[in-house]
Amino acid sequence: MANLWVRKPLSQLLAQAGDSEKGLKRTLGAWNLVALGIGAIIGAGLFVRTAAAAAEAAGPSVTLSFVVAAIGCAFAGLCYAEFAAMIPIAGSAYTYAYATMGEFVAWIIGWALIMEYALGAATVSIAWSEYLNKLLGGAIPFEWCHSPFEGGIMNAPALIILLILTLILIKGTQESAMVNAIIVAIKVSIVLIFIAVGWSFVDPANHTPYMIPEGTPGHDGLFKHGWGGVLGGAAIVFFAFIGFDAVSTAAQEAKKPERDMPIGILGSLAVCTILYILFSHVLTGVANWQEFKTAGKEASVAYAIQNHMPGYEWLATAVTVAILAGFSSVILVMLMGQSRVFYSMANDGLIPKAFSELHPKFRTPYKSNWILFFFVGAFAAFVPGNVAGDLTSFGTLLAFVLVSLGVLFMRRSDPNQPRPFKTPLVPLVPILGAVICTGMIIAIDPLTLKTALGWMLVGFLVYFGYSRKHSKLQS
Repeated sequence: MANLWVRKPLSQLLAQAGDSEKGLKRTLGAWNLVALGIGAIIGAGLFVRTAAAAAEAAGPSVTLSFVVAAIGCAFAGLCYAEFAAMIPIAGSAYTYAYATMGEFVAWIIGWALIMEYALGAATVSIAWSEYLNKLLGGAIPFEWCHSPFEGGIMNAPALIILLILTLILIKGTQESAMVNAIIVAIKVSIVLIFIAVGWSFVDPANHTPYMIPEGTPGHDGLFKHGWGGVLGGAAIVFFAFIGFDAVSTAAQEAKKPERDMPIGILGSLAVCTILYILFSHVLTGVANWQEFKTAGKEASVAYAIQNHMPGYEWLATAVTVAILAGFSSVILVMLMGQSRVFYSMANDGLIPKAFSELHPKFRTPYKSNWILFFFVGAFAAFVPGNVAGDLTSFGTLLAFVLVSLGVLFMRRSDPNQPRPFKTPLVPLVPILGAVICTGMIIAIDPLTLKTALGWMLVGFLVYFGYSRKHSKLQS
């Protein structure tokens, strides 16, 4: 009888990390990892979720919503940093759970991460297609940029961007990091220009009252006004922080993981939080939050520029370019993260060996990249983007909860193991990380939670039907 709770010995993981001849190539420095994190974090969330959170729940206090979401992510980030520095192996939360809570919990995380990375990449590539068509003035024929479910033939631009990014990933991690760094420079520059130019157009009257008052029409619920609205807004903008955990999937490719991983994870989180707070302050100051309920609901940032920043209409086009760049780097990092999780799971025998086979020249998991391209590409080309919905957030939050708890387990099971980076204030920080992220899971809409449960049940069937029998640790 197989043991569901068998843990992967830490000594085995560390030996795997030290095998640089057979494993993934160590080519990434600290700043590559910070850029990787920023590449994954700044995307649809900043440009789309900010106005949505202001209109639906927080009003001008959406700035505080970003602070609350960042605090929740920071607790989880500190736990990720301890693990990534201590166990510099590809696989992120999956690997950490295998070492602390056993094989079955590791499988649950690995399966949940497919929702974060693979479904997330598909959803973002569909949005990339929409914005490209917007930039081109609708030049792409309807049937070639919409799925059959929407009256089209296939979403060709979504498939093309996935193919280009897959080829870059197969070529090498260093090349992928270089492309990502260029994209990050473009989109951060445009975000900074919007903040700098928009600051002079901020009308203080738009920030008064700062929180949505009780009794405001359409804001009757507990999480729709006042401090409750700030928390409701935090649940909405949390999506904007998804991605910093993807840095930890590249741990096996970091040159000095014990130093570089904490810098990459916490550094990217800090940079993005500062940009988010400044951006949301300017956006809700330039346009009144109520406008984002109606006319400014779609393409909210471009709307604010075109209607409230005369003489800077060109900036609306630049923002569309920034959004396209943002989407590209998010897809790149998500595809990379998913292939690294699969690489680790295949090495453990839980999924077929093909996912862990490296390219003879580039030493990248090329078969995994191609399989992912066909899986994600089929979803992007033939399924509408709203199907994945908040499943991406669910997969991420579940991983955050289990990584936070994992630090507590590891401190008890391996107290003397060297820790190049230590999560401060244990057990307080891990407990707060787990509690806040569990709270955000509960706040996800019921339909998404039911869909996520269905996905997890399929995962259980795969584990008991295939993975448990092929597990190297149990053979």
